[in-house]
Amino acid sequence: MARSKTIERKTKETDICVILNLDGTGKSEVDSGIGFFDHMLDGFARHGFFDLKLQCKGDLQVDGHHTVEDCGIVLGTAIREALGDKKGIKRYGYFILPMDDALALCAVDLCGRPYFDYQCSFEAERIGELDTELIREFFYAVSYAAGMNLHIRMLAGVNAHHMAEAMFKAFAKALDEAVSLDERITDVLSTKGSL
Repeated sequence: MARSKTIERKTKETDICVILNLDGTGKSEVDSGIGFFDHMLDGFARHGFFDLKLQCKGDLQVDGHHTVEDCGIVLGTAIREALGDKKGIKRYGYFILPMDDALALCAVDLCGRPYFDYQCSFEAERIGELDTELIREFFYAVSYAAGMNLHIRMLAGVNAHHMAEAMFKAFAKALDEAVSLDERITDVLSTKGSL
């Protein structure tokens, strides 16, 4: 059974369509209107082996906030809905990813209870056309829309591009592990009997 989902969301600020396949090969077609953000989402798809199509028309004449946050909401919703009842998934995933000077840690629990902890500070205010403070907003939106416990920490880093890329790739690898199926898990991995 394909674990894929199409989610559309339209507001006065953004018009977004996401097609996500958790069991893909890492193909992506992404157009958010923010070049560096597209680069990060492409890396997320490629390194998590997710197939991702994302189209967003946002009010970039204002700034990138609504676009980045709302893309996080839609992507998080797609993750949650593609997982369905979560039977057979490993639930937990973690990864420590090096990217030149940067070293990022990401840990995920697909428990259904949103929680987000983010420990990273950028000296640069922007990377290309992306405000670095919006990276936190994106991951916060993903975690709450998906109902996941998400921890991201930058253990080392100087270059903002490397730091951001390490975070997105670490998230991809951790999520890939968490959504992976394990034949030993016949129901859901929880003493409660549901996630």
